[in-house]
Amino acid sequence: MTLLYFICLGIIGAYVLLIFSFVIGFDLLKINRQISEKKTHFSIIVPFRNEAEFLPELLNSITKLNYPKNTFEILFVDDDSSDNSVSILNKFCTVNPHINIQLIPNNRISNSPKKDAITAAIHLAQHQWIICTDADCILPNKWLETYSNFIETFNPNMVVAPVNFVSKNSFLAQFQTIDFYSMQGTTIGSFGMQYPIMANGANLAYKKEVFNQLNGFENNNFITSGDDVFLLENFLSHNPKKVLFLKDYAACVSTYPVKTWKTLIQQRKRWAAKATHFSNTYTQLIGLLVFITNGICILAFFAAFFNPRYIWLFCLKFIIDTVLIFKTAGFFQQKINLFSYLKTLLFYPFFTFYIAAISMFGSFHWKDRAFKK
Repeated sequence: MTLLYFICLGIIGAYVLLIFSFVIGFDLLKINRQISEKKTHFSIIVPFRNEAEFLPELLNSITKLNYPKNTFEILFVDDDSSDNSVSILNKFCTVNPHINIQLIPNNRISNSPKKDAITAAIHLAQHQWIICTDADCILPNKWLETYSNFIETFNPNMVVAPVNFVSKNSFLAQFQTIDFYSMQGTTIGSFGMQYPIMANGANLAYKKEVFNQLNGFENNNFITSGDDVFLLENFLSHNPKKVLFLKDYAACVSTYPVKTWKTLIQQRKRWAAKATHFSNTYTQLIGLLVFITNGICILAFFAAFFNPRYIWLFCLKFIIDTVLIFKTAGFFQQKINLFSYLKTLLFYPFFTFYIAAISMFGSFHWKDRAFKK
């Protein structure tokens, strides 16, 4: 039992050092305060399927963008919607003819509808800078202005930017928010340490010419998800110094937590489907370490009933996670419900193991479609 304890302690120690490096990296990454007179031209791509509930808020935020209307276009790609999403968009275009919007159908050629939608839009895009977001997002009014200042200052090939959740009070929503802050904190921290491992397709920009040079999603379009992380890996392999994180709340888009546990489980199964295909060994090792650490926390939870010192394994993880998550929440100008936070930290290891177990078998459902692993 003593040997097992020290093995577990060593693994937890490695995890603590990893997350501590993200905490340091988070602070190392500074906000760009430089302003450029030059305006970058953007092609904004929004794939959608049955998003009638959320499109009005996205469209309303588009009307409030503080950026010259002649410097951007928006390409909405309809992935065979069966609700009234298309009619909402057509009505918006009629009322707002001064906004350059195109509505195009998706061209399904692979196992990934979203990658197909992005590829179809890029073929029609008029500008060299592509920005991808989702139909269930809300854009800040200085979104394009902040991107432009960053791009004109640093001349990157890819820009990863922050994503936040619209705050809800239920435990399900709070669980997703806290988990999301953990992922966003890891993303920002990894960029700060110059070893990026994650990106979010709801707020991601890149040069069209580099996307085409790298053949887009050609080497991973058999994987349903991963339009963000696999593209990140490709851009990093091309020129890692040209892949940057835009750490500025003015560029942060907001999205919504899913409404049911059933939908959350399907979402996480979809995310887990891409994990075994990462080409970056560093990313794979981090994923393995996080998985084993959560397993140790489950072991520690039950072992503590027989040997109280096992609770320290859980406490070490709890402390370092708390530092990163609350630092991230501060960046997003949000407060975390303490009671929900404590419940989340207790529940999360069990949830993670459950998702890992069921992801090994069968298919998952997303947007009323079934996909194989």
